[in-house]
Amino acid sequence: MTTRIVTVTLNPAIDMTVGLDRLERGRVNLGRSVTHQAGGKGVNVAGCLADWQVPVVATGLLGQDNAELFEALFARKHIVDSFYRVQGSNRTNIKISDAADGQTTDINLPGIAATALDLDALCKRIDAMTDVAGVALCGSLPGGLPADTYVQLLAPLNARGVRTLLDTSGAPLALALAAPRHALPTAVKPNRHELEVWAGAPLPTLQDVVEAARGIHARGVAQVIVSLGEDGALFVTAEGTWQASLPPVRAASTVGAGDAMVAGVLAGWHAGASMEDTVRLSVAFAACKLQRLGPNLPPPEHVRERAAVVRMQRVA
Repeated sequence: MTTRIVTVTLNPAIDMTVGLDRLERGRVNLGRSVTHQAGGKGVNVAGCLADWQVPVVATGLLGQDNAELFEALFARKHIVDSFYRVQGSNRTNIKISDAADGQTTDINLPGIAATALDLDALCKRIDAMTDVAGVALCGSLPGGLPADTYVQLLAPLNARGVRTLLDTSGAPLALALAAPRHALPTAVKPNRHELEVWAGAPLPTLQDVVEAARGIHARGVAQVIVSLGEDGALFVTAEGTWQASLPPVRAASTVGAGDAMVAGVLAGWHAGASMEDTVRLSVAFAACKLQRLGPNLPPPEHVRERAAVVRMQRVA
């Protein structure tokens, strides 16, 4: 039977991206475009994996009052929809895309509130899934769930021998990394700022980032991936430490680039790829995603071309 990747999104969002020629604070700004996309980290990961032709199941908690955009995305990309529906509306995240400097400003609104019963029902749904090559647990937590929710989800997956990748921040990340070894994720992917928050100190140099990432690896996390924006990403594994990057590209939107990087790692896991090929693929996914709105990748041959020219440097 074909193995598949599962993505878990507990706090999905509708990404409303407003395009501006130039953002001017304190003034009336005229938008030149607006798009609405089903989003949330795990949803974005699933969209990219589907474009890479990886069988993917998207699950988590989904507000039933405005689920239509999500359902349309899953149908269009042939993603298996295994979300547990809860009462209420999913949040809207407003993304202001500034064409002048390529930067995106985020305004994230509150969303669904979940209960312990909702989480229990979701856990049972995930436990019943078979033929899983990897599970990505992504994003913030909705109101009503405790900060150690990811620890509760990781422990039974680890007991089954399923590889897991955690992409979250703040207290949920700190508690997951402080968990006993049997509840640690296989991999984590903070960005530089999220790693600084976890470390409790600025990390101004690459060596500072390396040392913090190696500290997480020493706790028992097999792969630590730190996204570094235009500087690519840092990968710390038992096989060594690499910095991998591609030349900067003009971004249509920076939204979801880190999620695409997660998708690249999972695509490597699914294919049984080597560590080097997985690193190349994840950086190429992120770079290609920058040139597209929404959770979308260009045709696979274009991604492979980018992966082939990823620059990899070992870090001492």
